[in-house]
Amino acid sequence: MRKITVLVVEDQPLLRLNAVDMIEEAGFIALEAEDADAAIAILMLSADVQLVFTDIEMPGSMDGIQLAALVRDRWPPMHIIITSGRGAVDASTLPVGCPFVAKPPIWPALIETMRCLTTA
Repeated sequence: MRKITVLVVEDQPLLRLNAVDMIEEAGFIALEAEDADAAIAILMLSADVQLVFTDIEMPGSMDGIQLAALVRDRWPPMHIIITSGRGAVDASTLPVGCPFVAKPPIWPALIETMRCLTTA
């Protein structure tokens, strides 16, 4: 069975490293980007990414919600999970089909969400 590739987009290095470790421990392949621009560059070069896990607040040309909208438009089959440490987010601001997970994530639940999205 082919492993699922997840792109982690997080500007905080320690949070990004932790997410990559947890995702890899769960049996996924994890790629990482520190902002939306780096994420787009990876997505343009890698056809293997099936899920993007992005923070909302990041420096650079766009935030995580804008990145999710761009990914939804450019790569419609891509699964996206959005996260933030700022608490709940107005669901109407999220692209359709993009679940929100508050930080810090409950890792078993987040991994289960990733599995459900990528095996559906």
